[in-house]
Amino acid sequence: MKKKHLVLIIVGLIILYVVTVSVLLLKPQNNGESVATIGDDSISRQEWLNEMEAIYGESTLKDLIDQKVIEQMAKKYDIKVNDKEIDRELRMLKTSAYSQGQYQNEEKLKQQIKFSLLLEELLTKDAVISNKEIEKYYQQNKGLFTIPTSYHLSQIIVDTKKEAEQTIDELKQGSSFSVLAMERSIDEFSANQGGDIGFVNEEEESVSPEVLMQIKQLKKDGWTKPIKVADGYAIFLLHERVPEKKYSYKDVKNQIRRQLALEQMDIPVTADIFWNEADVEWFYGNKKD
Repeated sequence: MKKKHLVLIIVGLIILYVVTVSVLLLKPQNNGESVATIGDDSISRQEWLNEMEAIYGESTLKDLIDQKVIEQMAKKYDIKVNDKEIDRELRMLKTSAYSQGQYQNEEKLKQQIKFSLLLEELLTKDAVISNKEIEKYYQQNKGLFTIPTSYHLSQIIVDTKKEAEQTIDELKQGSSFSVLAMERSIDEFSANQGGDIGFVNEEEESVSPEVLMQIKQLKKDGWTKPIKVADGYAIFLLHERVPEKKYSYKDVKNQIRRQLALEQMDIPVTADIFWNEADVEWFYGNKKD
């Protein structure tokens, strides 16, 4: 299941990129206008778009075609996924493998999860997995279907308590947490992300009891008092709290069926297999084999 979540993360990033590039490529523009100047020289919008098309055009177009293929095949075979399935995947994905900035556009991520689930349903529509196999997997892996209470956090770590208290004073005066994190946090990785460290949960050993105790008391967008940590003093900001959720066998039965079927079939999870059936022709060649 964790492998699937990582695949969704990669695909989610791809779709966000695809949408951005597609807008730039398809939106009517004055292509003679300059997008950058270097002294007396300049780069035109058309030069910029030509370069992006040369480098990313094929992969971007393929992703857009895949979406259309999945939509058409799902309609042909009367395959649907419901909002509960999408919300469950979103919750599990966010809290198990969060990366800063990935899920700022939650609607886009939901859309990609929907396409992913539809594709899995299409690929496994003829697979036969017994209820006995599915229930056995569920009983042996119940932990995979329990999401502990999780907290999406940002942090600022400074050397001294005095610096931490000064930082809190600035926050109270309206300073941006992310800007302060980038300016003064000594944890380089999270500082580069504006302090964002993603989700942590109550079962993680890396989270000290003192940190967890203060985080539990926070309201959304609230921050902790200075907390002594290994590298100095930390201040944590709470973005979101996701309550514990335990999914029943009924909730995840179809998810497990797809997972077991894909493992048994040992095929790539890709829409390529349906290109001929969807009668695809494209700019970069003949129908996809």
